[in-house]
Amino acid sequence: MLLARGAKLRREKDCTLNATLLLVGALPPGLVSFLPFVVIIAVFYLLLIRPNQNKQKQWQQMLTNLKTGDKVTTTGGIRGVVMSIKDDAIQLRVPPDNIKLEVVKSAIASVTTEEATK
Repeated sequence: MLLARGAKLRREKDCTLNATLLLVGALPPGLVSFLPFVVIIAVFYLLLIRPNQNKQKQWQQMLTNLKTGDKVTTTGGIRGVVMSIKDDAIQLRVPPDNIKLEVVKSAIASVTTEEATK
C-alpha cells in the first residue's frame, strides 16, 4: 500500500516536472535565459522602488499641507512651531527661548501636531 502511494506521488511529480519542461521548451531559448533577469527586476520594483515612491508621495503631501502653528520636527532633531512659510523655507519658533530659525522645507521630517497624536 505504501509503495503504491509513493509510486503515485512520483508519477504526479513527474507529470508536473514534464509540464514545466514542456513550457520551457516551447519558449525561445533567448527568452528562457533572459526570464530570470525580468523576474529579478520585477521583484526589486515591487519590494524596493514602489514602497519608496509611496513614502515620497506621502512626505510631499505632508509638506504641501503645512500651515502656521503646526509643530514639526526637522531631520536634525530640532522641534519647533511653524511661524511662517515661504516657497522653499520655513521659519520655526524653537522653545524654550522662542528662538526663530529658518530651515528649508526639505529638512522637515515630520509634523507632530496634537491632531496627529490623538
